[in-house]
Amino acid sequence: MRTDAAVRLSAIGGAGRGAAVLALIAGCLAAVAGSPAAPRAPLQTVADIPLGGNTTRLDYESIDEGRQLLFIAHLGDSAVIVFDTQAQRVITRIPGISKVHGVLAIPELSTVYASATGTNEVVAISEETLKVTARASGGVYPDGMAYAPEVHKLYVSDEHGDTETVIDVRTNTRVATIPLGGDVGNSQYDPGSKHVFVNVQTRRQLVEIDPVSDKVVTRTDLHYVYVAAESGPVSVFKTLSGQVLKVDSVEIGPNAHVVAVDPGTHKSYFPLKNVGGQTVMRIMSPAPVNQ
Repeated sequence: MRTDAAVRLSAIGGAGRGAAVLALIAGCLAAVAGSPAAPRAPLQTVADIPLGGNTTRLDYESIDEGRQLLFIAHLGDSAVIVFDTQAQRVITRIPGISKVHGVLAIPELSTVYASATGTNEVVAISEETLKVTARASGGVYPDGMAYAPEVHKLYVSDEHGDTETVIDVRTNTRVATIPLGGDVGNSQYDPGSKHVFVNVQTRRQLVEIDPVSDKVVTRTDLHYVYVAAESGPVSVFKTLSGQVLKVDSVEIGPNAHVVAVDPGTHKSYFPLKNVGGQTVMRIMSPAPVNQ
């Protein structure tokens, strides 16, 4: 059973790692780092927008705030949905990305990367043409991704291969494989330390990787594990004095597996597998203070 949505976050010691740990909730919560007015619970629904396709599983999503585009992995349809957050409509669906799980927009490269577990590839998509431009080997089961800009490397969680796949985005070729010793969930780049943090689920560890050497520098045992329920509720957490605390639990809708937050508008985007017989983008915003 795939557990990346179930095991996401643990509160650990060390003030320098709080942001990276919080970001590993990616399947449950999108943290808006550095935002002066971050989203808060409870949320209220702004709109439900049909996404098209079949009522099959939706997975990761990633937002390009500058282009006002949201990229959504429609795993069950093997396609990436391109959603215009300003016009609030689907622009196109990019097919042929077999069992797509992870998706990561990298605005400075004008490129979106998607992990295709059906073909064990990492697929590069141009944000300008919305066409596939390259494919690279992604290991046994490529999943979540993180980008380290200083070294031009993409880090891909190889869940079943128990490794981290490293891809040079300048050539879109695999340049390293880092053994992690367990099922790998999500990966997250921390701009403060300039390191990549990876959730090794079966070992309940947070692994820190130095992108310069592509070596593991620390392994931290996780003290608490939080569970995201795809049946509807999404939990909201915050960091306080180096600890991760639960703020609230909000009922979003069926199969609320992932969320993306626009740091400019503070709207949150929940792709839902089946609402009234169709896939839907549920757009939400923080409720007014007096509610």
